[in-house]
Amino acid sequence: MLIAVCIKQVPAVSALQFDPATRTIRREGVRSEISAFDVRALLRAVALRDEHGGTVVAITMGPPQAREALLECLALGADRAEHLCDPAFAGADTLATARALAALLEREPYDLILCGRNSVDAETGQVGPEIAELLDLPQVTMARALAVDPAARTLRAERETDEGIDVVSAPLPALVTAAEDLAPERFTSSSERAAAAAKPIALRRAADLGLDLALVGAAGSPTWVLDLAPVEEHRRREMIAGATPAAQVAALVARLRAHGLFGEWTVARPAPPPLPAPAAVARGGARDVLVVAETLDGHLRPVVGELLHKATQLAPQLRGTVSALVAGAGAAAHAAQLAAFGAGRVLVAADDGFLAGTEAHAALLAAVIERERPGLVLLPATVVGRDLAPRVAARLGLGLTGECVDLSVDAAGRVLQHKPAFGGSIVALIASRAQPEMATVRPGMLAPGVALAGQTAQVVALADRPIADRVRLLERRSDAEAAAELEEARVVVGVGMGIGGPQHLPQAEALAALLSGALCTTRDVSDAGWLPKQYQVGITGRAIAPDLYIAVALRGAFEHTVGVRRSGIIVAINRSPKAPIFRSCDYGIVGDWAEIVPELTRQLREIAPPGRGGAETSR
Repeated sequence: MLIAVCIKQVPAVSALQFDPATRTIRREGVRSEISAFDVRALLRAVALRDEHGGTVVAITMGPPQAREALLECLALGADRAEHLCDPAFAGADTLATARALAALLEREPYDLILCGRNSVDAETGQVGPEIAELLDLPQVTMARALAVDPAARTLRAERETDEGIDVVSAPLPALVTAAEDLAPERFTSSSERAAAAAKPIALRRAADLGLDLALVGAAGSPTWVLDLAPVEEHRRREMIAGATPAAQVAALVARLRAHGLFGEWTVARPAPPPLPAPAAVARGGARDVLVVAETLDGHLRPVVGELLHKATQLAPQLRGTVSALVAGAGAAAHAAQLAAFGAGRVLVAADDGFLAGTEAHAALLAAVIERERPGLVLLPATVVGRDLAPRVAARLGLGLTGECVDLSVDAAGRVLQHKPAFGGSIVALIASRAQPEMATVRPGMLAPGVALAGQTAQVVALADRPIADRVRLLERRSDAEAAAELEEARVVVGVGMGIGGPQHLPQAEALAALLSGALCTTRDVSDAGWLPKQYQVGITGRAIAPDLYIAVALRGAFEHTVGVRRSGIIVAINRSPKAPIFRSCDYGIVGDWAEIVPELTRQLREIAPPGRGGAETSR
């Protein structure tokens, strides 16, 4: 087998600093490393080669110093490496990067191409699906297990979804992106690093690939960064003292009641720096906004309401209208709700075949964009949206900004996409040279949708028919109810390794249930198997934005706290006064969770309104 692994050298995110004077990231003296998911992809590729025979080729695009990352790949077991290094590649966005990598990859008959699920600096997850589209390959993203049958020319994978696990098969050649569990982490030895120096690294220039220089680097990038802004932590960081756990809890409860507990919350989630909204804009070209609606377990996901609410704010500034695209056999049943959220037109593709896989769904969306000619396309940053948007952007040559937390319009009529990067420590303002502008938006980041009575929409039944998808679903292990609960909850209780074991989860669950809330956790807890992966919040999980987040016995590592930054109020309970979580909280209690949580549950039960478990779960 011939396996390619695309890797990226990134700065260590936790060591980066923002320079407010120059509005740039300080990189001097910051060590670089291979993006963590890329390492897992490489290690799985090496294991597959050892099992079936063949060659593993590590590939990167970057400046001369990226050679160090390739040497590390060779030490980890790659047989040879390819280094795309040319000033013509500088300044590339994801599409320009994918074009250059695809041009190199198509020069050899690779059976399998592996990438990380995303890089840990830009956190887009776009390059893999864009390569798959450019090379016309089936794609399987977020793979946590992968096996291949070289004789049958097939692969079988387990992929993580927002709701659980999908088991899928696909023909080779194919592209797969690696989740965290695809391979166990390991480090190189001194002898492996010494042996790596003898393995070949081929240097490739733009001219070697026959590329049109207008399609790569900054010149070929439809998106670019206009500005950077730091994300400031505006937390109270008040440590609640008391002679006894009961006294500490009583003081905490008083503060939470003042913020609206068991009533209407009076807290606002932190927002990106606002831009002035001009009364009129000098926008050229298309102006309408298209929202791609996604369903979960037969219901519209809450993020669809958020997207439509934002679309109704943007469309008047653009002097355009709002449409929604919804697919599936029961899609027409959602038309009234989409209209209530603000869609003036609802495009209905009433066939479950569109939801069978990314290729069918992408073909539909690309066809709709080409017919409707919107100026802006918005999708949820869910597993489905992250698969779909890059594939369509590559097909149509469009700019795409993934994982946005807000959108605005500037005086030139450009839709500015507010995208967090480097673990959420900064927000980049990104614009696009191509229309329509495309963006995926993280659930829970925007204001919730407001359903208005009496709203109607033109319903358009689409004549499109789904194409066959090369990725076949074999089995679905789903807990859609739990996934939806965490996505919609206004109160979330997070548990860390400090609770001691899964036998103690019921105490946290009781607190969450009393508050009509949901449970979430950290990577360490999900890795230990105490809770499923869909409960994981942070860099390698999901982002949430409840009104109240209660962190129980979790350390508060940066990798977790970036996923709760948009929470209204954060309460931390930890026995160590030095726990990092106290730097990211509004109210902190130093104490034994096993005493504090039961006492908090008891006191809250005494004041909970009759007939209400606590705060509402729906937004």
